[in-house]
Amino acid sequence: MGREKALLEIGGETLIERMAQLVESVAGGARVVGASAKIRALGLQSIADDWPGAGPLGAIATALRVSSAPWSLVVACDLPYLTKAWLEHLADRALGSDADAVCAMNTRGAEPLAAMYHQRAEAAIRSSLTQGTRKVTDALEKLRIEVIEPAEWKAFDSDGYLFKNMNSPEDYEEARARLGRGADTR
Repeated sequence: MGREKALLEIGGETLIERMAQLVESVAGGARVVGASAKIRALGLQSIADDWPGAGPLGAIATALRVSSAPWSLVVACDLPYLTKAWLEHLADRALGSDADAVCAMNTRGAEPLAAMYHQRAEAAIRSSLTQGTRKVTDALEKLRIEVIEPAEWKAFDSDGYLFKNMNSPEDYEEARARLGRGADTR
């Protein structure tokens, strides 16, 4: 992208602010792991990453370490099409689950950056990190996962955008066009 994705704006607010508000509306609070000085300046609650440079897996381990709740909602800030309805459904599924994590399965595989993680998953995730694992889906192999199949989650995503992330300037322009016109997904 050439700049910090979290600070890109859609509809007058940054991606990180949009995501924090969305998570807060579902989970009652939101924390940003490994926030830069610019993100901290936005006033969002943030915590230092225990595993800087380890990517999202390190952030998940950090989030689980600081959480006092049995379940934690983990989302990446570059998923602008996530909706409150989907995240509420995901959280409800987790609260009734005995799995270590609950996540949607897509044609490309699991969606671990819009998922619920139980506190008991922390030890396995930290073990994976210690062993050099950095890919979240590789660490998921050591957890008991409850999968939400496409037939279920597509009820929340008739346009096929729910898990579409922003990895390029073109993705960003598309999200701005779709969401910046007042078509707020939250």
